[in-house]
Amino acid sequence: MSRGLSIGFVGAGKMASALAEGFLRTGLVTPDRLVANDVAEAARTAFASATKAKVVATNTAVAQAATVLILAVKPDAVPVALAELRPALTPAHLVISIAAGVTLAKLEAALPPGTRVIRVMPNTPALVGAGACAFALGQAATRDDAALAQQLLSAVGVAFEVKEKVLDAVTGLSGSGPAYGFLMIEALSDGGVAAGLPRDIATKLAAQTLAGAARMVLETGLHPGALKDNVASPGGTTIEGLHELEKAGVRGALMNAVRAAAERSKQLGQT
Repeated sequence: MSRGLSIGFVGAGKMASALAEGFLRTGLVTPDRLVANDVAEAARTAFASATKAKVVATNTAVAQAATVLILAVKPDAVPVALAELRPALTPAHLVISIAAGVTLAKLEAALPPGTRVIRVMPNTPALVGAGACAFALGQAATRDDAALAQQLLSAVGVAFEVKEKVLDAVTGLSGSGPAYGFLMIEALSDGGVAAGLPRDIATKLAAQTLAGAARMVLETGLHPGALKDNVASPGGTTIEGLHELEKAGVRGALMNAVRAAAERSKQLGQT
């Protein structure tokens, strides 16, 4: 990590705070090298409280204080934020956008020619340091920029460099995926309650079960199907449960959910 690294957040909401706290937790930067602005005073106050970093009153001030700028505003606020940043940008700046659906072409068109831009699709588990995100480089971004983005984003989970054309698929899978997981946890908890468990125990067992299953996939490197087969003994309880899931079309429904969310992401990016 460059000794002179300074990071500014344009938008200081929950995701910005999660990223900043991850940078601090892993020692990538110190509070005096962080700065942020947000149109909402409450967001500025919360960011400052969580990170002990400086907050300023304008986006121009953010650009003047930092060379890595993280665009963390809602998509409909991006044009105004970029217009405010544009006069203050120099060749030393790197702009990293986590604004959902805003393409590299739109970002680059609103910024000075040659501005180095990276587009990121994060997800909400970054709030607890367990994010899964992907990023794509703009035309002027360098391999050093990619390495920096990888290091920064890895502070709150895992990060993969991809071509921009697959970011919609990333949105459908890991961007929207936490909601699918929450739905499954809720449904499993409901099943546990129906079978006689207290709600609090059922929910914790459901959440820990999915967390443990995910960890086994990540740490063993085995195919999920192989791990599933290891649990399903002949004539046992698990194969009966799996049979019910297959009859209900759960596998196909999840595949369709990812594809539908990816298609919606593509549509939003064209507006």
